[in-house]
Amino acid sequence: MVPVGPERRGSLRMYSCGPAVDRPVHLGDLRSCLLSDLIRRTLEWSGRTVTSAQNITDVGHLADGSEPGPAGTSKVAALTEGRPQAGGQNQAQARGRAQNQAQAGGQAQNQAQAGGQGALDVARHHEEAFRADCAALNIRPAEFTPRASESIGLMTDLIGRLLASGHAYQVPSGSVYFAAQSVPDYGVLSGIRLTDLPPGDRSGHAAEPGQRSTADWALWQAAPAGRELTWPAPWGTGFPGWPTECSALSLHFLGESIDVHTSGIDLRFPHDEQERAQSNSVTGHEAVQHWAHSERLLFDGDPMASPTGNVVLLGDVEARKLDPLAVRLAVLEHRYRQPVGLTWDTLAAADAAVRRWRDRVAEWANSPSRPMCAQYVGEFIAALEEDLDTPAALRSLRSLESDSEIPPGSKFETFAFLDQVLGLDLARDIGKAPAPRPRPPGAG
Repeated sequence: MVPVGPERRGSLRMYSCGPAVDRPVHLGDLRSCLLSDLIRRTLEWSGRTVTSAQNITDVGHLADGSEPGPAGTSKVAALTEGRPQAGGQNQAQARGRAQNQAQAGGQAQNQAQAGGQGALDVARHHEEAFRADCAALNIRPAEFTPRASESIGLMTDLIGRLLASGHAYQVPSGSVYFAAQSVPDYGVLSGIRLTDLPPGDRSGHAAEPGQRSTADWALWQAAPAGRELTWPAPWGTGFPGWPTECSALSLHFLGESIDVHTSGIDLRFPHDEQERAQSNSVTGHEAVQHWAHSERLLFDGDPMASPTGNVVLLGDVEARKLDPLAVRLAVLEHRYRQPVGLTWDTLAAADAAVRRWRDRVAEWANSPSRPMCAQYVGEFIAALEEDLDTPAALRSLRSLESDSEIPPGSKFETFAFLDQVLGLDLARDIGKAPAPRPRPPGAG
């Protein structure tokens, strides 16, 4: 599994990058949350105690285009611009969805303003929806879920320490930048080194007056005129950088030695590289022992991303009468380091599989209880220990389901036990009347 070796025997500290709640959270965002939950369930199932923290980004990073890059453009997209793109038809569909989403977003923003709602009101709405989505997916909540807007003091304290140590500097505008060249091993997570970054980081972003290098990033950004969410700081009114938030909150809530840090692969560069540089510069050592990145989620062959409009919300899944946990199963069918390709057909198949297993578990529960099948439990555990190989774990369950030599009572106990990790609520229908089956055509 994910190689973790906590300093505290039997316990583990995990930090997970949380959502930016200035927009709806889509299935791609939720995939990294499912990885965190899988790690947590696996470790707790094996007897360890997990303490986790997940931030809520509600300081308007994405709303005004200040993060993750200028005009909302991801910096990593520029560094990967040579990768093959989806077919023309899918691109055209994505552009159409993006246009529709932009129009809908503008209408929603106007409605919010007309109703007297500010940016934090909108953030609270999306935060509540995010929490509801996590509950529907059986994602266990973190012990700490700090909001960035309520933790500004932690961030200014962190920035002050970086300024005092020479890792950061202030520019005339009031912004504070981290000096990337002050960290010799910057780039070890992604393999993207400072020498790989051409002027402007291919983003077209010119250095601000006083900025030493375009590779440096803003720990604190001076607020432009008209920005709603701003806070006072010793350097002037502004707002924190996105990685600043994660460094400050992870170190405060989990301490200076964090066992596992999870996020999506799209955040590995530059977000996680920057966070690592900041945290290590403050602590004087490797603050995070293991970084786990979930790969991208694609829908209809294209990466799911708000800027392209290729977005599916969990509410869209439920509107099609599909169980939300069908999404969980569909994600578990892939290793976390592999892209997940979803379509409505794959989600429908996952929905049918979840419902079939619940029917079987409810049926087996009527038989006398028998001990769990050690062979299949061992196969399941071995799969998880192989870097969380969930597809292999699911194959072992399917083999158990079809094994005619295993008593029904043993199948029930084994499925119920292993579902503590899978989180598919397979025992949900025990004791319920069987769902009516469709009548065959022509039946009287």
